[in-house]
Amino acid sequence: MARATRLPGAAPRALLLPLLLLLLMLSLPPLLARALRPPDPHHRHLMRRGPQPWHEAPPSSLAPPPALQEAPQPSRGPRPPRCGVPDPPDGLSARNRQKRFVLSGGRWEKTDLTYRILRFPWQLLREQVRQTMAEALQVWSEVTPLTFTEVYEGDADIMIDFTRYSHGDDLPFDGPGGILAHAFFPKTQREGDVHFDYDETWTIGDNQGTDLLQVAAHEFGHMLGLQHTTAAKALMSPFYTFHYPPTLSPDDRSGIQHLYGQPRPAPTSRPPALGPQAGVDTNEIALPEPEVPPDACEVSFDAVSTIRGELFFFKAGFVWRLRGGQLQPGYPALASRHWQGLPSPVDAAFEDAQGHIWFFQGAQYWMYDGEKPILGPAPLSELGLLESPIHAALVWGPEKNKIYFFRDGDYWRFHPSTRRVDNPVPRRATDWRGIPSEIDAAFQDADGYAYFLRGRLYWKFDPVKVKALEGFPRLVGPDFFSCKEPANTFH
Repeated sequence: MARATRLPGAAPRALLLPLLLLLLMLSLPPLLARALRPPDPHHRHLMRRGPQPWHEAPPSSLAPPPALQEAPQPSRGPRPPRCGVPDPPDGLSARNRQKRFVLSGGRWEKTDLTYRILRFPWQLLREQVRQTMAEALQVWSEVTPLTFTEVYEGDADIMIDFTRYSHGDDLPFDGPGGILAHAFFPKTQREGDVHFDYDETWTIGDNQGTDLLQVAAHEFGHMLGLQHTTAAKALMSPFYTFHYPPTLSPDDRSGIQHLYGQPRPAPTSRPPALGPQAGVDTNEIALPEPEVPPDACEVSFDAVSTIRGELFFFKAGFVWRLRGGQLQPGYPALASRHWQGLPSPVDAAFEDAQGHIWFFQGAQYWMYDGEKPILGPAPLSELGLLESPIHAALVWGPEKNKIYFFRDGDYWRFHPSTRRVDNPVPRRATDWRGIPSEIDAAFQDADGYAYFLRGRLYWKFDPVKVKALEGFPRLVGPDFFSCKEPANTFH
């Protein structure tokens, strides 16, 4: 019987399978080989569940990397926006979990800080950006002894910039979406630097873009020494939920006051004289008691204006502030609390398209940039008005480019760019159909309707039909201040 002959060099059949497997392993692509290795703890992607985050935190030396991470997942679209400052480690001590707010480890050693805006976003006017930054800083100054003063040249404690992509701090921006902004903590090499991504769609009080006021207030919290917090609904939470205007939660307030303390007490006047003592001559006059604000349900207002998207009613030196139709806590308050040097009472007020706020009294006018006086008192004659006073001012049109002054049944068209009325000879107010000839105040709402006030009544004016709506006038008190409607005494 013939025996099988094995070819020279041929491997036994039992060894062929292991050999083929070895060759297959050697030919695997590097990506598959890496997939077979154990996970590398230094290459992981932070994943979060919950509300939309500000933007993913890039690596930096500002804070240690997050402790809780998960293995990478395939990208399924653009990253949602969130704050660019890294989150603190989740492994906080029991003491930190109890207080929740987290400190960066640094604070400013002084309380009077300066700031400068180097460059501006293209979507907003410079005056709007300046006012927004001032308001964002005021969120923190209202609850601390901190003060912030804008400077326009040279170095400042806080340097604010709108920039793009790589910009010299190893934390590049990434175009629209993703990273919105970042700030550097006190006691670091770049303390006080606050950077915003120029390529974002920056808006103010509008959730159709990225709200600059909310992002700025959040980043200024970092700049002052606060880390991200785990407290829900806190301004310093890394998660972004549109809320205009931004407000501090108790956790935010506790954190910033832990660093800087309570606000300074308001300066008080000298104590009132106790009255002349027997046998002692004195010319001291006791200070008057604080004024009591008028009842909004019973008064006719001197002026009404929409300022920074909020509604301000003025009467006898006091102001009522309505946001979203709701009277804000702490109001009514003295108008001089916002605008130092403002006369009392005011005859009219309006905010122009550049964000300047104009006030009128008698034959004079004043102008403010936010709460900073920039002009006045100045004579009305500079505006081309030969007679005074004016009783109401109305900003009209979606671009805020039409300003009208009203007085005694007449009105003028005013141009803020030239600071002149188009004609010193007025037109008759009867052009505004259905509106009384003499009015006390006027303003426009966000939908384009104009409102005219006279006494305790108001008329709503349709910009399309160019006449007052049916069903008016109505009472100001019940509709704006939830006053009890008086009983109808007419039979």
